[in-house]
Amino acid sequence: MVGLIRSVVRNLRDGRMQKLLAASAAFSAPPLGFEIYLEHYKGSFGDKWMWTPIWLTPAVTAAGVAGFASERAARTVLPAVSALYMLDGLVGVWTHVRGVQKRPGGFGEPTYNLVMGPPLLAPGSLCLVGAMGIVAAIVKRER
Repeated sequence: MVGLIRSVVRNLRDGRMQKLLAASAAFSAPPLGFEIYLEHYKGSFGDKWMWTPIWLTPAVTAAGVAGFASERAARTVLPAVSALYMLDGLVGVWTHVRGVQKRPGGFGEPTYNLVMGPPLLAPGSLCLVGAMGIVAAIVKRER
């Protein structure tokens, strides 16, 4: 166990974390996608954009697993799919801001609309998972 920890620390110090980031993206996406599904279900999927993180989650998971198994996939497929996921998160932040703004009272009623409306920063989670996949393409692979 100590040897494994020592190896991980050495790889991190050398900037070798491609497999770690690919696995992190792969295993972060499904629970995030499930949570998004539940929240958007409560919103009755009233906007077609609400489906995009659900559709992209399996692709990010598969690309992350492929990136863990193959350096080539980590440098090609994973960043491409992760960039879409990140872009979807940015679109989500914008649509959530617009959603709060459209509610009666908009941002003038923050105690109600920020609590009962769409969560403003929740789509940023997609951006973070997407960023992990993009960074995985840049860093060195573990030894």
